[in-house]
Amino acid sequence: MRVDLFDFDLPTDRIALRPVSPRHSARMLVARGAAELSDRIVSDLPALLNRGDVLVFNDTRVIPAQLEGSRGQAKIGATLHKRIDLRRWQAFIRNAKRLREGDRIQFPNDVAAIAEQRHGDGSFTLAFEGDEPVETLLERAGRMPLPPYIASKRALDERDKSDYQTMFAKEDGAVAAPTAALHFTPELLAALDEAGIGREILTLHVGAGTFLPVKADDTADHAMHAEWGRIDTATADRLNAARAAGGRVISVGTTSLRLLESAAGEDNIIRPFEGDTSIFITPGYRFRAIDGLMTNFHLPKSTLFMLVSALMGMDRMQALYAHAIADDYRFYSYGDSSLLIP
Repeated sequence: MRVDLFDFDLPTDRIALRPVSPRHSARMLVARGAAELSDRIVSDLPALLNRGDVLVFNDTRVIPAQLEGSRGQAKIGATLHKRIDLRRWQAFIRNAKRLREGDRIQFPNDVAAIAEQRHGDGSFTLAFEGDEPVETLLERAGRMPLPPYIASKRALDERDKSDYQTMFAKEDGAVAAPTAALHFTPELLAALDEAGIGREILTLHVGAGTFLPVKADDTADHAMHAEWGRIDTATADRLNAARAAGGRVISVGTTSLRLLESAAGEDNIIRPFEGDTSIFITPGYRFRAIDGLMTNFHLPKSTLFMLVSALMGMDRMQALYAHAIADDYRFYSYGDSSLLIP
């Protein structure tokens, strides 16, 4: 499909630079099949779902994955993208033309890494020196990797260390937050429990590739980035049982959705999964594992806008986004939410 079919005009003042407080007070645009759109807020969620439905959350935790260093006199920026092993990460490099395989990059606070290998997409494998866990080194030398559409408009500060983590964040490894879950609070979870809405947890370490633009003119020519995820046997069994009992599986975020769909077979059964997924969902895809999605508003011509268009239909999503823009919804990571039930 032509990538320009997924384009739309977004005024820059719709890009949220801070989350609302409390988090569950964000607005939420609700779309159910062909029914009229409904303007709600996130705290309405318990009333919008059915007893027996299950929300699925991602417990990945964002690490301080952005590093500023130098090779000699050359300034080198690195954004870690995907863990390779205990000491090696694949990283996108700023000023990569000044970096060669075998070069040593010096980061602040006595943290250093060797640029071991250059990849076809221009990224490098970085091997961190020393015996301390890489996570410890990152806490010392790195900073929170705010999305470029926020970082280009204001400086990172202490608030972002908590604002850019979900309340479920537990497993270190993400380079971007699973932002749909940023709207959840203990108060909202208590209301969901009271309404008989279940919840399950999986892990997908979101990579920096989620922010990469689709440069191809056709979706068939786009190489999707890979991310590591895990669904254990007990979680898969409970999700299958919930659907068998008539409940719906509602993914909180596109990260949870992509992992669930990677784990499901043609028979619509979710199976245990551990490993990389590079699933690329575009219109025409048949969803197997989920019955709905809660998600923020995505970038034009992004793989995530293609995913929601596959779920709801291209015309429906263009109309939904036009409504959101006209009605001053806040976009992207710190923005408002949508609930999409096909």
